Amino acid sequence: MISNKRDLSSNAGLIMAQAALNYANDKGWEITVAVCDRSGVLIAFMRTDDVIPAAVEFAIDKAFTAATLGKATHEFGERMASSAGLSLGVGTRNRLITGTGGRPMYEGGDCVGGIGVSGAMDHQDLECANAALQSVGLKAAPDNTGKH
Repeated sequence: MISNKRDLSSNAGLIMAQAALNYANDKGWEITVAVCDRSGVLIAFMRTDDVIPAAVEFAIDKAFTAATLGKATHEFGERMASSAGLSLGVGTRNRLITGTGGRPMYEGGDCVGGIGVSGAMDHQDLECANAALQSVGLKAAPDNTGKH
């Protein structure tokens, strides 16, 4: 059998990263932005000039988490907080992160990638991620209408 899974293109990743960066620059925020394909492989990365160095890995891990789990990182954090067993098991896994700013990207019902933004306040990171999604017409949740 052959899978016909859809993935985010590298060109769309660059457009999204630039859109997030532009949004942050317009607001005067310092951020990093990472975009991954559905497997969590990094396809685009950008940062503002004066963002803190730690934000680089946070953004990459937020994008990875959102892409591979198909849910926002803050939603994953809420789920982790609700279960001690889950927290203990997943807490030992590399790259999974629960901070706000990671969003999955859906086209129809398919998760095609993830975006992670870090460096600003939580709600600002999320605003930048949402601006990036809007720039290419993707959604942060699956379309359950059955239409693609």
